[in-house]
Amino acid sequence: MSMSVKESKLRESGGPLLKLADAALQLGISFPTIKQWIYKKKIRSLQTAGGHHRIPLSEVDRLLFRRSRGATERQREAELRRVSGRNQLVGRIVSVRISGLMAEVKISIGGQQITSIITASSARDMHLKAGQTAAALVKSTEVMILRI
Repeated sequence: MSMSVKESKLRESGGPLLKLADAALQLGISFPTIKQWIYKKKIRSLQTAGGHHRIPLSEVDRLLFRRSRGATERQREAELRRVSGRNQLVGRIVSVRISGLMAEVKISIGGQQITSIITASSARDMHLKAGQTAAALVKSTEVMILRI
């Protein structure tokens, strides 16, 4: 399967490309909604040689960050399973490194990275893996991780 020059450049600038159904699932929207967003240019996509749209992972990350900031308190509360914590940042897990009793979890949020040190058993219990959507709950000097 060969990539067009346009697809190759978009992949380089935006990371992996997602099918519409996968991108919609990660954003918590329906398939018809993501199609409308493409037509209204709310989300950037590319068309394959076969005419199918693909969404760069960076676009999903950008919209995850915006959605978490623009959500009402009630929406955030429902999405984050009513966990207390006012500074809730939604992003994508970049890496999980487990060593002994501790785990280092890096999350990309709006182009920035935040790192949290949690117990290895917590990381295992939540089945944290790179590429998953997660929220960092920032409270004082501590950062908690919640898989969503």
